[in-house]
Amino acid sequence: MDISVVIPLYNEEESLPELYSWIERVMKEHGFSFEVIFVNDGSTDRSWEVITSLKQSHDCVHGIKFRRNYGKSPALYCGFEQAQGDVVITMDADLQDSPDEIPELYRMIKEDGYDLVSGYKQKRYDPLSKTIPTKLFNATARKISGIKNLHDFNCGLKAYRKAVIKNIEVYGEMHRYIPYLAKNAGFCKIGEKVVQHQARKYGSSKFGLNRFFNGYLDLITLWFLSSFGRKPMHVFGFLGTLMFLVGFISALVIGIDKLYALANGIPQHLVTDSPYFYIALTMMIIGTQLFLTGFIGDLISRTSNGRNDYQIEESV
Repeated sequence: MDISVVIPLYNEEESLPELYSWIERVMKEHGFSFEVIFVNDGSTDRSWEVITSLKQSHDCVHGIKFRRNYGKSPALYCGFEQAQGDVVITMDADLQDSPDEIPELYRMIKEDGYDLVSGYKQKRYDPLSKTIPTKLFNATARKISGIKNLHDFNCGLKAYRKAVIKNIEVYGEMHRYIPYLAKNAGFCKIGEKVVQHQARKYGSSKFGLNRFFNGYLDLITLWFLSSFGRKPMHVFGFLGTLMFLVGFISALVIGIDKLYALANGIPQHLVTDSPYFYIALTMMIIGTQLFLTGFIGDLISRTSNGRNDYQIEESV
Protein backbone atom coordinates (compact mmCIF):
# COMPACT_ATOMS: atom_id res chain seq x y z
CA MET A 1 0.00 0.00 0.00
CA ASP A 2 1.31 3.44 -0.93
CA ILE A 3 -0.26 5.78 1.60
CA SER A 4 -2.02 5.65 4.97
CA VAL A 5 -3.82 8.83 6.00
CA VAL A 6 -4.29 9.09 9.78
CA ILE A 7 -6.89 11.65 10.88
CA PRO A 8 -7.50 12.29 14.61
CA LEU A 9 -10.79 14.09 15.22
CA TYR A 10 -13.08 15.44 17.88
CA ASN A 11 -16.61 16.62 17.00
CA GLU A 12 -16.06 17.11 13.27
CA GLU A 13 -19.18 15.44 11.84
CA GLU A 14 -19.82 18.18 9.24
CA SER A 15 -16.38 18.06 7.66
CA LEU A 16 -15.74 14.31 7.45
CA PRO A 17 -17.68 13.45 4.23
CA GLU A 18 -16.17 16.40 2.39
CA LEU A 19 -12.68 15.60 3.66
CA TYR A 20 -12.88 11.96 2.61
CA SER A 21 -14.22 12.86 -0.86
CA TRP A 22 -11.34 15.29 -1.29
CA ILE A 23 -8.74 12.69 -0.22
CA GLU A 24 -10.29 10.04 -2.47
CA ARG A 25 -10.25 12.36 -5.50
CA VAL A 26 -6.57 13.22 -4.98
CA MET A 27 -5.58 9.58 -4.50
CA LYS A 28 -7.42 8.38 -7.63
CA GLU A 29 -6.00 11.20 -9.75
CA HIS A 30 -2.46 10.10 -8.90
CA GLY A 31 -3.08 6.36 -8.87
CA PHE A 32 -2.20 5.77 -5.21
CA SER A 33 -3.34 2.74 -3.25
CA PHE A 34 -4.42 4.09 0.11
CA GLU A 35 -6.29 3.75 3.38
CA VAL A 36 -7.87 6.41 5.57
CA ILE A 37 -7.84 5.84 9.33
CA PHE A 38 -10.21 8.06 11.29
CA VAL A 39 -9.51 8.11 15.04
CA ASN A 40 -12.58 9.37 16.88
CA ASP A 41 -11.24 10.91 20.09
CA GLY A 42 -14.39 10.60 22.21
CA SER A 43 -16.59 12.86 20.07
CA THR A 44 -19.99 13.76 21.49
CA ASP A 45 -21.60 14.53 18.11
CA ARG A 46 -22.39 12.17 15.20
CA SER A 47 -18.78 11.80 14.06
CA TRP A 48 -18.72 8.04 14.66
CA GLU A 49 -21.97 7.51 12.74
CA VAL A 50 -20.46 9.38 9.81
CA ILE A 51 -17.29 7.24 9.97
CA THR A 52 -19.25 3.97 10.05
CA SER A 53 -21.32 5.19 7.11
CA LEU A 54 -18.16 5.95 5.13
CA LYS A 55 -16.80 2.51 6.06
CA GLN A 56 -19.89 0.80 4.64
CA SER A 57 -19.37 2.57 1.31
CA HIS A 58 -15.57 2.43 1.10
CA ASP A 59 -13.37 -0.54 2.06
CA CYS A 60 -10.31 1.70 2.41
CA VAL A 61 -11.88 3.54 5.36
CA HIS A 62 -11.03 2.37 8.89
CA GLY A 63 -12.21 3.81 12.19
CA ILE A 64 -11.02 3.75 15.80
CA LYS A 65 -13.34 5.00 18.52
CA PHE A 66 -12.20 6.04 22.00
CA ARG A 67 -14.65 5.74 24.88
CA ARG A 68 -13.70 9.25 26.01
CA ASN A 69 -11.55 12.16 24.94
CA TYR A 70 -7.87 11.28 25.46
CA GLY A 71 -6.17 13.86 23.25
CA LYS A 72 -4.42 14.08 19.91
CA SER A 73 -1.27 12.17 20.88
CA PRO A 74 -3.09 8.97 21.94
CA ALA A 75 -5.20 9.23 18.78
CA LEU A 76 -2.07 9.42 16.61
CA TYR A 77 -0.44 6.58 18.55
CA CYS A 78 -3.36 4.24 17.84
CA GLY A 79 -3.58 5.38 14.23
CA PHE A 80 0.15 4.77 13.73
CA GLU A 81 -0.17 1.26 15.15
CA GLN A 82 -2.79 0.38 12.54
CA ALA A 83 -1.23 2.18 9.54
CA GLN A 84 0.19 -0.09 6.82
CA GLY A 85 1.17 2.36 4.06
CA ASP A 86 4.75 2.91 2.94
CA VAL A 87 4.17 6.61 3.59
CA VAL A 88 1.95 7.82 6.43
CA ILE A 89 0.21 11.20 6.17
CA THR A 90 -1.36 12.92 9.18
CA MET A 91 -3.82 15.76 8.88
CA ASP A 92 -6.51 17.45 10.93
CA ALA A 93 -10.17 16.80 10.24
CA ASP A 94 -11.31 20.44 10.16
CA LEU A 95 -10.53 20.99 6.43
CA GLN A 96 -7.78 23.47 7.28
CA ASP A 97 -5.23 21.00 5.85
CA SER A 98 -5.42 20.47 2.10
CA PRO A 99 -5.26 16.88 0.73
CA ASP A 100 -3.90 18.41 -2.50
CA GLU A 101 -0.54 18.55 -0.69
CA ILE A 102 -0.36 14.76 -0.37
CA PRO A 103 1.26 13.91 -3.75
CA GLU A 104 4.20 16.28 -3.20
CA LEU A 105 4.65 15.11 0.41
CA TYR A 106 4.70 11.52 -0.86
CA ARG A 107 7.28 12.41 -3.51
CA MET A 108 9.55 14.08 -0.96
CA ILE A 109 9.54 10.92 1.17
CA LYS A 110 9.96 8.40 -1.67
CA GLU A 111 12.20 10.31 -4.10
CA ASP A 112 14.02 12.91 -2.02
CA GLY A 113 14.67 10.41 0.76
CA TYR A 114 13.25 12.35 3.70
CA ASP A 115 12.27 10.43 6.82
CA LEU A 116 9.75 13.06 7.81
CA VAL A 117 8.32 16.13 6.07
CA SER A 118 6.46 18.71 8.13
CA GLY A 119 4.01 21.21 6.71
CA TYR A 120 4.62 24.92 7.17
CA LYS A 121 1.54 27.13 7.15
CA GLN A 122 3.37 30.28 6.13
CA LYS A 123 0.15 32.22 5.56
CA ARG A 124 -2.29 31.51 8.35
CA TYR A 125 -5.95 32.40 8.80
CA ASP A 126 -5.80 32.57 12.58
CA PRO A 127 -6.19 35.54 14.99
CA LEU A 128 -3.10 37.27 16.39
CA SER A 129 -3.84 35.74 19.80
CA LYS A 130 -2.96 32.40 18.23
CA THR A 131 -0.28 33.29 15.68
CA ILE A 132 2.03 35.30 17.98
CA PRO A 133 2.28 32.59 20.71
CA THR A 134 2.76 30.05 17.91
CA LYS A 135 5.79 31.94 16.55
CA LEU A 136 7.35 32.18 20.03
CA PHE A 137 6.66 28.51 20.67
CA ASN A 138 8.23 27.40 17.38
CA ALA A 139 11.31 29.59 17.93
CA THR A 140 11.88 27.95 21.32
CA ALA A 141 11.30 24.46 19.89
CA ARG A 142 13.85 25.07 17.11
CA LYS A 143 16.43 26.23 19.63
CA ILE A 144 16.02 23.33 22.05
CA SER A 145 15.51 20.54 19.50
CA GLY A 146 18.30 21.67 17.19
CA ILE A 147 16.01 21.20 14.15
CA LYS A 148 16.69 24.61 12.65
CA ASN A 149 14.84 24.17 9.36
CA LEU A 150 11.34 23.71 10.80
CA HIS A 151 9.12 26.74 11.23
CA ASP A 152 5.89 25.02 12.32
CA PHE A 153 6.35 22.06 14.67
CA ASN A 154 2.64 21.90 15.47
CA CYS A 155 1.34 21.68 11.91
CA GLY A 156 -0.98 18.68 11.70
CA LEU A 157 -0.10 18.00 8.07
CA LYS A 158 3.00 15.78 8.05
CA ALA A 159 4.37 12.87 6.05
CA TYR A 160 6.43 10.02 7.49
CA ARG A 161 8.35 7.06 6.25
CA LYS A 162 6.64 3.98 7.70
CA ALA A 163 9.72 3.07 9.75
CA VAL A 164 9.49 6.40 11.61
CA ILE A 165 5.99 5.95 13.00
CA LYS A 166 6.73 2.34 13.95
CA ASN A 167 9.79 3.34 16.00
CA ILE A 168 8.58 6.34 17.99
CA GLU A 169 6.11 6.52 20.86
CA VAL A 170 3.72 9.46 20.84
CA TYR A 171 2.21 9.96 24.31
CA GLY A 172 0.79 12.66 26.56
CA GLU A 173 0.76 15.78 24.39
CA MET A 174 3.98 15.01 22.53
CA HIS A 175 2.35 15.21 19.08
CA ARG A 176 3.78 18.74 18.86
CA TYR A 177 7.29 17.31 18.99
CA ILE A 178 7.10 14.33 16.65
CA PRO A 179 10.04 15.72 14.59
CA TYR A 180 12.08 15.90 17.82
CA LEU A 181 11.02 12.35 18.77
CA ALA A 182 12.01 11.17 15.29
CA LYS A 183 15.39 12.89 15.55
CA ASN A 184 16.05 11.26 18.94
CA ALA A 185 15.19 7.88 17.38
CA GLY A 186 17.85 8.40 14.69
CA PHE A 187 15.66 9.67 11.83
CA CYS A 188 17.54 12.86 11.09
CA LYS A 189 16.54 13.63 7.49
CA ILE A 190 13.69 15.99 8.33
CA GLY A 191 12.30 18.39 5.75
CA GLU A 192 9.66 21.05 5.46
CA LYS A 193 7.12 22.02 2.83
CA VAL A 194 5.10 25.21 2.65
CA VAL A 195 1.46 24.14 2.63
CA GLN A 196 -1.85 25.91 2.15
CA HIS A 197 -3.76 26.87 5.27
CA GLN A 198 -7.49 27.23 4.85
CA ALA A 199 -9.94 29.03 7.08
CA ARG A 200 -12.04 26.73 9.26
CA LYS A 201 -15.28 25.88 7.46
CA TYR A 202 -17.24 24.16 10.23
CA GLY A 203 -17.32 24.38 14.03
CA SER A 204 -14.67 26.00 16.18
CA SER A 205 -11.14 25.25 17.39
CA LYS A 206 -10.89 22.61 20.12
CA PHE A 207 -7.63 24.00 21.55
CA GLY A 208 -7.23 26.81 24.08
CA LEU A 209 -4.31 29.03 25.02
CA ASN A 210 -3.30 26.58 27.76
CA ARG A 211 -1.79 24.35 25.04
CA PHE A 212 1.10 26.80 24.68
CA PHE A 213 1.93 26.63 28.39
CA ASN A 214 1.60 22.84 28.36
CA GLY A 215 3.68 22.76 25.20
CA TYR A 216 6.62 24.46 26.89
CA LEU A 217 6.46 22.05 29.83
CA ASP A 218 6.40 19.08 27.45
CA LEU A 219 9.35 20.51 25.53
CA ILE A 220 11.41 20.80 28.73
CA THR A 221 10.47 17.23 29.65
CA LEU A 222 11.43 15.91 26.23
CA TRP A 223 14.72 17.83 26.24
CA PHE A 224 15.62 16.45 29.67
CA LEU A 225 14.66 12.89 28.78
CA SER A 226 16.61 12.97 25.52
CA SER A 227 19.66 14.55 27.18
CA PHE A 228 19.73 12.96 30.63
CA GLY A 229 16.99 10.31 30.63
CA ARG A 230 19.51 7.46 30.79
CA LYS A 231 22.04 9.32 32.98
CA PRO A 232 20.19 11.50 35.53
CA MET A 233 23.20 11.42 37.86
CA HIS A 234 25.09 13.54 35.35
CA VAL A 235 22.80 16.51 35.92
CA PHE A 236 21.44 16.06 39.45
CA GLY A 237 24.70 14.68 40.81
CA PHE A 238 26.70 17.52 39.29
CA LEU A 239 24.35 20.24 40.53
CA GLY A 240 24.07 18.61 43.96
CA THR A 241 27.83 18.27 44.35
CA LEU A 242 28.41 21.84 43.21
CA MET A 243 25.80 23.25 45.59
CA PHE A 244 27.07 21.15 48.52
CA LEU A 245 30.68 22.28 47.96
CA VAL A 246 29.69 25.96 47.77
CA GLY A 247 27.69 25.61 50.99
CA PHE A 248 30.45 23.63 52.72
CA ILE A 249 33.17 26.12 51.77
CA SER A 250 30.97 29.00 52.89
CA ALA A 251 30.34 27.34 56.25
CA LEU A 252 34.06 26.59 56.57
CA VAL A 253 34.94 30.24 55.96
CA ILE A 254 32.43 31.33 58.61
CA GLY A 255 33.89 28.81 61.10
CA ILE A 256 37.50 29.83 60.42
CA ASP A 257 36.58 33.48 60.79
CA LYS A 258 34.94 32.73 64.17
CA LEU A 259 37.96 30.74 65.41
CA TYR A 260 40.34 33.49 64.31
CA ALA A 261 38.29 36.07 66.23
CA LEU A 262 38.29 33.92 69.38
CA ALA A 263 42.01 33.28 69.15
CA ASN A 264 42.76 37.00 68.91
CA GLY A 265 40.19 38.19 71.43
CA ILE A 266 38.17 40.01 68.82
CA PRO A 267 34.55 40.40 69.92
CA GLN A 268 32.15 38.81 67.46
CA HIS A 269 28.51 37.66 67.25
CA LEU A 270 27.55 34.00 67.49
CA VAL A 271 27.86 32.00 64.26
CA THR A 272 24.13 31.28 64.44
CA ASP A 273 23.40 35.02 64.38
CA SER A 274 24.80 35.26 60.85
CA PRO A 275 22.33 34.76 57.96
CA TYR A 276 25.22 33.43 55.86
CA PHE A 277 25.47 30.40 58.17
CA TYR A 278 21.85 29.41 57.40
CA ILE A 279 22.32 30.06 53.69
CA ALA A 280 25.38 27.80 53.68
CA LEU A 281 23.55 25.13 55.66
CA THR A 282 20.56 25.27 53.31
CA MET A 283 22.82 24.91 50.27
CA MET A 284 24.45 21.84 51.78
CA ILE A 285 21.06 20.24 52.50
CA ILE A 286 19.69 21.00 49.01
CA GLY A 287 22.93 19.78 47.44
CA THR A 288 22.64 16.49 49.30
CA GLN A 289 19.00 16.11 48.18
CA LEU A 290 19.90 16.77 44.54
CA PHE A 291 22.72 14.25 44.68
CA LEU A 292 20.40 11.60 46.16
CA THR A 293 17.79 12.42 43.50
CA GLY A 294 20.37 11.73 40.79
CA PHE A 295 21.47 8.54 42.51
CA ILE A 296 17.91 7.22 42.79
CA GLY A 297 17.19 8.26 39.20
CA ASP A 298 20.24 6.34 38.04
CA LEU A 299 19.10 3.23 39.92
CA ILE A 300 15.67 3.48 38.29
CA SER A 301 17.09 4.00 34.79
CA ARG A 302 19.42 1.02 35.18
CA THR A 303 16.53 -1.28 36.07
CA SER A 304 14.04 0.04 33.46
CA ASN A 305 12.92 -2.25 30.63
CA GLY A 306 14.06 0.23 27.96
CA ARG A 307 17.61 0.79 29.23
CA ASN A 308 19.03 -1.08 26.21
CA ASP A 309 16.38 -0.09 23.68
CA TYR A 310 18.59 1.08 20.80
CA GLN A 311 17.48 1.84 17.25
CA ILE A 312 19.27 -0.63 14.94
CA GLU A 313 18.71 0.21 11.28
CA GLU A 314 20.28 -2.94 9.81
CA SER A 315 22.89 -5.58 10.47
CA VAL A 316 24.88 -7.96 8.29
